[in-house]
Amino acid sequence: MSEATATKRPPQPDWSAITHEELVAYREAENHWRASGAARAILGDPDPGAATAWQQVALPGRELPVRVYRPEPGPGDTGSGLPLVLHVHGGGFVGTAVQCDWANSHLAARLPAVVVSVEHRLLDQETPLSAAADDGWDVLHHVVRHAAQWGIDPARTAVFGESCGALISALAAIRARGAGLRLRAQVLVNPVADVTETMLDHASVTRHASTPTLAVPQLRLVQRLAVPPGTDPRALSPLYADDLNGLAPALVVVPTHDPVADHGRRYAAALQAAGTPARLTEYPEAPHAFLTLPGVAPQAEAARTEILDFLRDRLTT
Repeated sequence: MSEATATKRPPQPDWSAITHEELVAYREAENHWRASGAARAILGDPDPGAATAWQQVALPGRELPVRVYRPEPGPGDTGSGLPLVLHVHGGGFVGTAVQCDWANSHLAARLPAVVVSVEHRLLDQETPLSAAADDGWDVLHHVVRHAAQWGIDPARTAVFGESCGALISALAAIRARGAGLRLRAQVLVNPVADVTETMLDHASVTRHASTPTLAVPQLRLVQRLAVPPGTDPRALSPLYADDLNGLAPALVVVPTHDPVADHGRRYAAALQAAGTPARLTEYPEAPHAFLTLPGVAPQAEAARTEILDFLRDRLTT
């Protein structure tokens, strides 16, 4: 039996009525599929110029897996002092760093850089968004503090995230400024930037409410799980951050056929208004999560090239 036959993608559940047990079972099955060879036709093959391995990072009160991509050494390479790209995958309540191998291995090989992708805690009825946000920041802080062990140059560091991972990356960029960590760049792809009561009030949510890769019922579930009662949703919504001045220059990548397209547009505008350099690039007719779908979204190739060029300009000088 082939892996494609043995590993079938699970059907999507009823997002409006899903229980905790059903959510956990679904994401385990879905992430198993995303990490399988059967998914490569959609998610893309990794770049042969990068080596990929899982590592455990010891953080306060917990250990967290990260997926690490390093360029294959050439003659005379020492493998030290490389730029760091801290990556956070999307999905919110589902997702794994493996789904981003196509883009991350390419960045590692072509920049070159060490790319560390955070296997953050996923949203459910017991795990709020603040836990994932802490995971993103804590891994970034850990790797920079132990730069020599990781073979990276802490003065050449960027964050890069997709969807809910872009929200976590944007929050990490804000925390980095407060901690005195000078990031060189932030790349935010189809970012979710608002988990407040206005999350679904953007025009793009109405216009693209039922796209195959993201629909309003999934957004409602993210909103419901992200911010438990008694928690301030503005503190987890980069769009409503008190001060966006002095952050790392941003590339905001927005697919136009995406319910959260206006999240990205508005966040790019807010960064610009605050004085932070921000470039907004829109990819016509591309769906949400298109960067992880090179097998079905032809725009992914151009976006990956743009991200590589943007990071190269800011990390290699």
